[in-house]
Amino acid sequence: MRKRATNSMSADLSTTVSSAKGTDQDAAPVFALEETFLGISKSRWPGIIAPLVTGLIFIGFWEGIVRLKGIPSYILPGPIIILQTLFADWATLSIALGVTLKITFAALIAAVSVGVALAILFTQSKWLERSLLPYAVILQVTPVVSIAPLIIIWVGDVNLSLLICAWLVAFFPILSNTIMGLSSADHNLVSLFQLYGANRWQTLRYLRLPAALPFFLSGLKISGGLALIGAVVAEFVAGTGGTASGLAYRILESGYQLKIPRMFAALLLISTSGILIFLTTSYISHRLLHRWHESAIKRES
Repeated sequence: MRKRATNSMSADLSTTVSSAKGTDQDAAPVFALEETFLGISKSRWPGIIAPLVTGLIFIGFWEGIVRLKGIPSYILPGPIIILQTLFADWATLSIALGVTLKITFAALIAAVSVGVALAILFTQSKWLERSLLPYAVILQVTPVVSIAPLIIIWVGDVNLSLLICAWLVAFFPILSNTIMGLSSADHNLVSLFQLYGANRWQTLRYLRLPAALPFFLSGLKISGGLALIGAVVAEFVAGTGGTASGLAYRILESGYQLKIPRMFAALLLISTSGILIFLTTSYISHRLLHRWHESAIKRES
């Protein structure tokens, strides 16, 4: 009886072990397969249609109020006049848009480069982090509009000073999110790397950087919009001093000349640019994470 029971337990154990064994393909997450329309999954269409319908209703209400009340365009222009002005003044506004976007993307690239490099240095040396991170916080909490005039005077070159102002605004989210990501690697995996004799570079490359990628991408989505805001604010300061640069200067110019439809057209270009930057960074984040990170994987329920 005892031998028979032992054999039975051995059989159950071997069955359990064999069932637990599997290939990486068996352990891979099961992705939900959805029907698509125009290349977009059907579950995402409500999130696209709803804001579009809401926006169209608001624009129609806005145009109706302006027409019914007879509000002059120098006080509140209607959406149709704004679009007409956008097309009529496109030659001037497009050049200003190019200047603003050039500063925005240059500031974002600089923020990514410097932020990631400093985050890696800070996580490798706690003394360096304690010494320099407080000054990064000071730069973040200091209103850029208050120091932009000084930067413009000290630097001399308008485009470079605008780039520095936009960089100051966009820099900190990249730095703080990347530091958090590099420090959030699973301590058990860190101990495992140390057990197998991995050096700092190997641990950084194969463990900490992949763990920090979702945090970095979250900071990138924030910094993309902040870089545009910083560029526009700096252009306002420069434009107040009489320096022509970017869409912010065109807004100031239109306000002085009471060309309010042109002002709204420039605002429309700034808003559209911000939306496109956010959508682009969100798409990049999705493409980099949708195969392996829990925040982007869509599983079958």
